[in-house]
Amino acid sequence: MLLTIKTTRYPATDLGYLLHKHPAKVQQVSLSAGSAHIFYPEATEQSCTAALLLDIDPVHLVRKGANEFALDQYVNDRPYVASSFMSNAISYVYSSAMNGRCKDKPELTTEAIPYEVSISVLRVKGGEKLLRQLFEPLGYEVMAEQLMLDPLYEQWGMSQYFKVTLRNTLPLTAILRQLYILMPVCDNDKHYYMDSQEVEKLNEKGKGWLETHPEQEMITRRYLKNIAALTKEALSTNLKEEGATDDEKPKEKIRLHDLRLNTVRDLLGELKVATVVDLGCGEGKFLRLLKDMPALTKVLGMDVSYSALEIAKHKLKLNKLPEAEREKFQLMQGSLTYRDTRLSGFDAGVLIEVIEHLDLPRLEILERVVFEFARPKHLIVTTVNVEYNVMYEKLQPGEFRHGDHRFEWTRAEFQAWGNKVAEQFRYNVSYQDLGEVHETYGAPSQLALFTIPDTD
Repeated sequence: MLLTIKTTRYPATDLGYLLHKHPAKVQQVSLSAGSAHIFYPEATEQSCTAALLLDIDPVHLVRKGANEFALDQYVNDRPYVASSFMSNAISYVYSSAMNGRCKDKPELTTEAIPYEVSISVLRVKGGEKLLRQLFEPLGYEVMAEQLMLDPLYEQWGMSQYFKVTLRNTLPLTAILRQLYILMPVCDNDKHYYMDSQEVEKLNEKGKGWLETHPEQEMITRRYLKNIAALTKEALSTNLKEEGATDDEKPKEKIRLHDLRLNTVRDLLGELKVATVVDLGCGEGKFLRLLKDMPALTKVLGMDVSYSALEIAKHKLKLNKLPEAEREKFQLMQGSLTYRDTRLSGFDAGVLIEVIEHLDLPRLEILERVVFEFARPKHLIVTTVNVEYNVMYEKLQPGEFRHGDHRFEWTRAEFQAWGNKVAEQFRYNVSYQDLGEVHETYGAPSQLALFTIPDTD
């Protein structure tokens, strides 16, 4: 799928500064679902076009169970249309531009510049009328070419797919934020699990234009995959913000994911540890929090995914850190089901939402690798609480929160496992809730802290 952004504002090559992407270079960025290629088909002072080509790995879609039916996993349009995959690529590849940052020419970030955006294929559930309802109130000139299902079989009629060109004069950050939200709204689908984090994203990216959009309710509902509870939360948040006085501003709600990470970080601070290993660090979000803890002398992030480690390396900006900081932060590829001497000798280890991604028989191997061989002084484990799943309206009975989860435990099951492991490997263990606690179902997540007793 291809998305291009073009400007003729002189000098047009300023687009390279705004996007933080040099027009003379072809760049490739690894993403969790494939790879993104950024290049410039033209780059003159009169006209400059930046192209974002997203190459989705279809094998990834099958492994992640992106579609409900078996045949759909292999025959679907996801690798070929602009959707939430493209939104995620924009937010990652063009993050500086989306957030209004431009180091070399900061004055450009607020300047309204004429842009032409082309989307090669966009699925629009609602047709051209919906497309215009979404973009024209924001001042866009909309050109849409509806594509046939198959030119060889005209009797099949037209498809839901459009070749779309949009023209507007706005700051680039506004263009990118509107595309980020409205492309999946047109598609009326998302490729990942929805929770309150998406409400936060919608409020952040929609600030300054969504509140006054005549289709605000429809945009909110479709962006949140028609989940009633999330839609109600998002709309009520917007209403509170509009009606709030300076003395009555709504309290910022912390996302569950951020709450987990912040709780674990604060717990490490209370334990006064100097060395930490993040077991299953993914793209390094928790490692970035640890950068603000000067007491730490060594931090190691380990993950089985090479592409995730590359993203972590990029986000941590390891190559730009002073030499002492580079020695402090290290990344390694490895598996939690194989003994690895590099994991030994740490004051603390963390397993944040990791264990539920392993098959239960392999969990016993992890127990030995982590508790017996790596054996950190302290070990923090978090996992979801399956009892709380009834609070998510979109989840069906027996359905897991994430397609890659192999199991999800109740509070009693988690504590039974924790007590067994603590006794087997000579640890003390304590438990705490993570998130808002429901009187019947508990909190959405749960945490266990394992500590080797001083007498051991």
